[in-house]
Amino acid sequence: MIDYQIPAQTRIGHVHLKVSNLQRALDFYCGLLGFNLMMKYGEQAAFISAGGYHHHIGLNTWHSKDSVPAPEHYPGLYHTAILYPERKDLAAILQRLLDAKYPHITGASDHGVSEAIYLDDPDQNGVELYWDRPREEWPHNPDGSLTMFTKKLNIESLLAELHQ
Repeated sequence: MIDYQIPAQTRIGHVHLKVSNLQRALDFYCGLLGFNLMMKYGEQAAFISAGGYHHHIGLNTWHSKDSVPAPEHYPGLYHTAILYPERKDLAAILQRLLDAKYPHITGASDHGVSEAIYLDDPDQNGVELYWDRPREEWPHNPDGSLTMFTKKLNIESLLAELHQ
């Protein structure tokens, strides 16, 4: 096989999710998380974004309308990760979820390089809401290699960002 390395500027452009109910998915992603509806494709699909991009998330019912969620222990997408620009933005969405009494928050972790809130969307698709610490703050091993971990997120410290 020819030696190849993907270009460093490469990014994942969007994710496209199968959902069972398009309006319920839009209520979650747009109504609760605050994405903007860019376009509906009939009653079967929608494309949503942050900041006017054509779409960060596609939602469709083409093969999944009124279906039950996929079994937890089957292969598939573990979660979609939504990167917030600042720690205060992550605090704001956490406060919004708490104010809405959103019942499907499944975890909150400090990974050293990032802080994350985990939840399930209405179809039990995993969603990670996170922000990255500045690279110069990322933890490293004595040999210089990057280290990541999973520790309990300090929720009080995160929410205190809203009052600074």
